[in-house]
Amino acid sequence: MNRTENILTATIIGLFFHLLTSCSDNSKSIVSQDEKETMLTKSNPVVYFEIPVNDIDRATKFYTFVFNFEFDKEIIDKNEMALFPFAEANSGISGALAKGEIYKPTKDGVVIYFKTENIDETLTLATSNGGQMLYPKTDNGIGFVAEFEDTEGNRIALYQAKE
Repeated sequence: MNRTENILTATIIGLFFHLLTSCSDNSKSIVSQDEKETMLTKSNPVVYFEIPVNDIDRATKFYTFVFNFEFDKEIIDKNEMALFPFAEANSGISGALAKGEIYKPTKDGVVIYFKTENIDETLTLATSNGGQMLYPKTDNGIGFVAEFEDTEGNRIALYQAKE
């Protein structure tokens, strides 16, 4: 099992155990069926992501310039990984840039949204560092979104909350 599978398995087992123990009927706490369903629907199901890359150095340089991220590099199951920053105290998930035989960059797969405080500035940084604009800044009613292609050929989305 690779590191990602281990992380996902441990997280799923932990969440499942937490849900079982927090929802069990015992003398200290009785939880109604409605409360159980509410607990299940309020969880964020995605816990980790990997963005396929062909050139790990080029990709880490790009994401560092665009988002000012610092990466921890590791070899996991013979794959080169550059781990995005992660702080447990904050909301959201983290992941890695991943280079290996099974990783194939594409614009046609899953789209990852990165939060930004200034979508215009982030788009400028992306396009001036080798990225290509795919979808311009657009008001979606709850915020602003845009998409660009990174240096590896992946479709990456941006989200900026309305003030």
